[in-house]
Amino acid sequence: MHEALTILASHGYWIVFLWVFLDQAGLPVPAFPVLLAGGALARDGKLNLLAVIGSAAVAAMLIDTIWFEIGRHRGRSVLNFICRTSLEPESCVDRTQSMFSRRGTWTLVISKFVPGMNVIASPMAGMTGISRWHFLVLNLIGALFFASALVIPGYLFNQELEGLLTAISTSGRVVLSLVAALFVAYIGIKYVRRVQFVRKLRVARISPEELRRQLEASSGLVVLDLRLPSHFAQSPETLPTAIRMAPNEVSRRHSEIPRDRDIVLYCSCPNENASTRAALLLKRYGIHRVRPLAGGYETWRQRNFPMASEYPFTPRESV
Repeated sequence: MHEALTILASHGYWIVFLWVFLDQAGLPVPAFPVLLAGGALARDGKLNLLAVIGSAAVAAMLIDTIWFEIGRHRGRSVLNFICRTSLEPESCVDRTQSMFSRRGTWTLVISKFVPGMNVIASPMAGMTGISRWHFLVLNLIGALFFASALVIPGYLFNQELEGLLTAISTSGRVVLSLVAALFVAYIGIKYVRRVQFVRKLRVARISPEELRRQLEASSGLVVLDLRLPSHFAQSPETLPTAIRMAPNEVSRRHSEIPRDRDIVLYCSCPNENASTRAALLLKRYGIHRVRPLAGGYETWRQRNFPMASEYPFTPRESV
């Protein structure tokens, strides 16, 4: 038996539990190699198959429940923190919000297989106000599905897995150096993309105070509400005169936006990510007088600035 499998066989269930817990917590320690190895050891009789699946499922359920409770009590502050520490801030929240709007709470079952989304889905579920029992049932289904989908292939192909580990050991430092170099390159590329996106966020923004003054002065500017349908359903009020337009509609409906007036965009995602990307997209269509609202919808509402319960026309939101 390969040395790595021997170590796992000695401390198997605890290693599986800890690795899955850290993986689902958002740390860069992918759980699939350990779960595959756990399945392989179960085939050899060194571990119990159901116990391996159970250890992984309990770890996933535990960390997701913690994230869920944090989301219930801390709301958007936890999403702000996750986005600030994410290597892909441009998609860490928007992608999960889009899936919630399409698939509802069943996103909790799917999210464990999508890097980054597994950390966002549980606190976002807590923010939506779903019951604990509803969350726990879906979390259990997702955790068992996640664990089984990675442990069972290791159980079925245990000989191939041990052969692969032996081949890697024979190659020695060359393979390890290559893997390390690829990992460093991956992190480097993600970091560069993060820096580039942060620079894009420096598009000239408009403060809530300045926007309020312009609205009161009837300056003729156009305000676009870019919140996703799920967020709009929770807070149906808009800024005065705002027009609803889902983020995925911007490229299709840009012709509805005047080219000769100032445009202000706002969303509910942390750091105005959706607004900034929409502003950059609109510039490609020749709409240059566009600025995101600093702080977005939540900052405007926290200042108790005027809100409107109606908007100019019914939005055509994608489901």
